Amino acid sequence: MSSTNSGSVPGPRPSGESPNKKSSQHARLLSLDALRGFDMFWIVGAEEIVHSLHSANHSSLVNFLTNQLTHRDWEGVVFYDLIFPLFVFIVGVSLVFSLTKIIETHGKAFAYKRVVVRGIVLYLIGLFYYGGLTEGVEHIRLMGVLQRIALCYLFAGLLFCTLRLRGLVITCASLLIGYCLLMSLVPVPGVGAGNFQEGQNLANYVDKQFLPFFKWDGDHDPEGLLSTLPAIGTCLLGVFAGMFLRNSAAPEQKKALCLMAAGVASIALGYLWGFQFPVIKKIWTSSYVLVAGGFSCLFLAIFYQIIEIWRIRAWATPFVWIGVNPLTIYLAHNMVDFKMLTNRLVGGPIKASFGTYADVVVTIVITAMTFAFVRFLYRRKIFLRL
Repeated sequence: MSSTNSGSVPGPRPSGESPNKKSSQHARLLSLDALRGFDMFWIVGAEEIVHSLHSANHSSLVNFLTNQLTHRDWEGVVFYDLIFPLFVFIVGVSLVFSLTKIIETHGKAFAYKRVVVRGIVLYLIGLFYYGGLTEGVEHIRLMGVLQRIALCYLFAGLLFCTLRLRGLVITCASLLIGYCLLMSLVPVPGVGAGNFQEGQNLANYVDKQFLPFFKWDGDHDPEGLLSTLPAIGTCLLGVFAGMFLRNSAAPEQKKALCLMAAGVASIALGYLWGFQFPVIKKIWTSSYVLVAGGFSCLFLAIFYQIIEIWRIRAWATPFVWIGVNPLTIYLAHNMVDFKMLTNRLVGGPIKASFGTYADVVVTIVITAMTFAFVRFLYRRKIFLRL
């Protein structure tokens, strides 16, 4: 841990004051920290609150929220299917600010080294998060959530340090189109080509044949080998957004409006592509990349408009607390039994007194403890540094 102004998952977190007309390309975005925290909030608290509320209350609103916070079994997307790609997108935005500063102050060689080291360290943390060697080698999960973030950061960071905008655009398009062609044209033994059903598509087949050790979904993994290619494309979409936000020549209001327009266009293009290559999160289809990237762009535009342009900020403070320490709170929820601690505070007769809403109270207290923890770290300037 460090009390310095450091990075999170992975790479630095742009934060602090909003850009001004003279130095927006060098400013750190409070809106980006807040959006990152908003994204993490649904993982470390809000989801459980809604699901526990659903157990006690089946109103139409609660049913709608519960449906939005339950992953699609296969094809299509709901809000919860956007949480992970939004984080990958934010990683892409962040690395533009952090790596540009590193290149300007230390040179490209140092930037390359920083990207590789951070990518490797985050990947190893991902192995640790999923149990490491506690249950034997056969239970190691090589391709998990943190591992995918690490790989996306690693390759997107190296590409950003190497290529100009045109090269990055060509690379992103090649990844998405190439993945679509592979999935559509390469036959799966016993199934054939162009089958996108679960367990019968090329991505699942590659995992089954070539991904060793533990797989999250039996013989394949939602963060599998082949689907890492389009996931890098998701990170590159964030890079494009970051490069645009860092452009001092563009007026601030124009940035927000252009991000909104790009988001809508990406969503529309993604759903159109989905007629040929369905929108499926578990194999991270190219159409899903565009749909999720479009929504990510819209979220970024909204947060940027409210926080950086309208400067309405007080509401975002708790999200900033999480957003500057996402890896810390993610690991804490894996290693600390917050539910056990909560039951010691409001368990027994206190919990029972709330009747059918007892679990709702428990999840709210867990979330409150999470906010208290990240607030403590924030006030003391303690951030997990890679």
